[in-house]
Amino acid sequence: MTELDDVPAPQGQLTLKLLASRQDTNLHGDIAGGWLVARMDQAAELAAGREARGRTATVAIEAMDFLCPVRVGSMVNIFTTVREIGHSSIKIDVEVWIRSPQERDPDELHKVTEARFVMVALDDNGRIRAVRQND
Repeated sequence: MTELDDVPAPQGQLTLKLLASRQDTNLHGDIAGGWLVARMDQAAELAAGREARGRTATVAIEAMDFLCPVRVGSMVNIFTTVREIGHSSIKIDVEVWIRSPQERDPDELHKVTEARFVMVALDDNGRIRAVRQND
């Protein structure tokens, strides 16, 4: 992962794009951090699943800092990059960038957070398996 704010543009592949809505807010009217972490987990699972060609599960999330609140109406863009593939694990860097509802430039994005997700490949019975299976 890069140091926060090292790179002023999203890194990786756009994996999820969704609108932050009122039902996802905390008591102060901002999008809840847990909602954002759940979406990041979904994006990491999608990216890891492509590599593992099947089911994966999150086993760890490395440090995460929130740089700014996400407001209702923001377009949330989640980018993923596969950083490392081990025997049964896949490390995925996940970045969240938003376009606020007041932003006039559709290409202007602001970084909200980033984290590294460690995923493991699972077989049909939920047991850890090799990422690359012999077909």
